[in-house]
Amino acid sequence: MTTVGDIRAVMDAAYPPHLAEKWDAVGLICGDPAAEVKKVAFALDCTQAVAERAVAIGADMLIVHHPLLLRGVTSVAADTPKGKVVHTLLAGGVALFAAHTNADKARPGVNDRLAELVGIKPGRPIVPVDPEVIDHWGLHVPAKDAETVKAAVFAAGAGAIGNYHECSFEFAGQGQFKPVEGANPTEGDIGKLERVDELRVEFVAPSSKRGAIEQAIFEAHPYEVPAFEVVETVGRKDLDTALGLGRIGKLERPMRLREFTQQVANALPETVWGVRAAGDPDRTVETVAVSSGSGDSFLEAAAKLGADVYVTSDLRHHPVDETLRAHDIAVIDTAHWASEFPWTGQARDIVVEATGVSAEIIELRTDPWTISAHKEN
Repeated sequence: MTTVGDIRAVMDAAYPPHLAEKWDAVGLICGDPAAEVKKVAFALDCTQAVAERAVAIGADMLIVHHPLLLRGVTSVAADTPKGKVVHTLLAGGVALFAAHTNADKARPGVNDRLAELVGIKPGRPIVPVDPEVIDHWGLHVPAKDAETVKAAVFAAGAGAIGNYHECSFEFAGQGQFKPVEGANPTEGDIGKLERVDELRVEFVAPSSKRGAIEQAIFEAHPYEVPAFEVVETVGRKDLDTALGLGRIGKLERPMRLREFTQQVANALPETVWGVRAAGDPDRTVETVAVSSGSGDSFLEAAAKLGADVYVTSDLRHHPVDETLRAHDIAVIDTAHWASEFPWTGQARDIVVEATGVSAEIIELRTDPWTISAHKEN
């Protein structure tokens, strides 16, 4: 049996909650983690119409990108808009889960899907997440006990470098010590200098594993007081595969801005007001930056990273005008819904592959704009 908790675990593994911005509200919004799930629905927003559709198609769980309760509420009474949504879901036996900025930063995530759709291979983020602090350990252990101690620290999370595990470096030497009154030495006698053939074993580990590794050393090491040292470093980051907001990549061939704008419009789900661009229509573009959802805060960053054109949503007049005046970059503005909705297919595939449950994307267009008008001649 697959449960809500099982689906939550799959989503959390794909889109780790710790990646979410501090202001965000991701995870299980309503529903019983122990409840059985046979069918999962996917949508960008949990509007009333989407909630009703999830119930109508027999979904046991609804996964969305935008959190329903992002800002504080004091009531989910059924006669309030958000409360009505919650009551509709719970009465219909549908749990609700959101993956938001954590899904934006993850790989693959919302930004990777947008990058692929507009025609680039997802490269470095516009804004990478902070690099992880890595500990460099130096541990002294009798040569005959080295394999046992190494196995213990590896099991505690040490020694992983990229796709390689149980990584270490060691060299031989001779350790010396003199046990004094009160000691309980594994080797040697009180008051006598002892020399032992030892190995210095070096390895790396995330600083978050420090406590577990230290405990493993004390439990596995034969000495009463093991000798080791820990030096904090900053993990090396391969920017092309780093986590973070936005993506940058190159088109297979350069093209004019007007041509690329049409390519973006053709690739994204259709909305009433479509896609618009700012910049010389005949300028050549090749390096593309994308940011799903509201991305005007990254306008300058995209320009400074050498992008010829930046694709995002919810752009405002003055930031765009000022960016075009200050930098050699064009800008494409899409509907917020259109830039993020394709992620639902990615999330669906992840859940189905991991659990085998039935899944359905709710195709309702939740973009709020319904009319686009131009002056009549």
